Amino acid sequence: MQVRRPRAAPALAVLLAGAGILHFVVPAPIDALVPTALPGGPRLWTLLSGAAELAVAVAIAMPRTRRLGGLAAAVLFVAVFPGNVKMAIDWSDRSLPEQALAYGRLPLQVPLVLWALAVHRGTQWAPSDRSTGTGTVTPPS
Repeated sequence: MQVRRPRAAPALAVLLAGAGILHFVVPAPIDALVPTALPGGPRLWTLLSGAAELAVAVAIAMPRTRRLGGLAAAVLFVAVFPGNVKMAIDWSDRSLPEQALAYGRLPLQVPLVLWALAVHRGTQWAPSDRSTGTGTVTPPS
């Protein structure tokens, strides 16, 4: 049986929009991820990154700006990686499931960047192929 996968761009736009909204609705957990080396307070960076995620989601959702939006998403996923590293360090003394969550976020950035680049290239991308464990890229139809 063949599994039908959603198109890469709309799914990525929804993911980014959801994450962006969370930055405004529940900012405190995201504030904790902001590296202290950044100027200004954590809330400023939480709101700026939330606004960036929403803007990128809109760019991806619109066919005319989708390629630029895909590239912006890839850059955004790389830019927030230090926050994931901070979370892993900060959570090193927490319970094993919490540590697994924190460390599990680190390699997750790789498929997110690949997904965004697939949107930039105009291809359809599936985060994983259950039979091989690898991502797949197919040309647009």
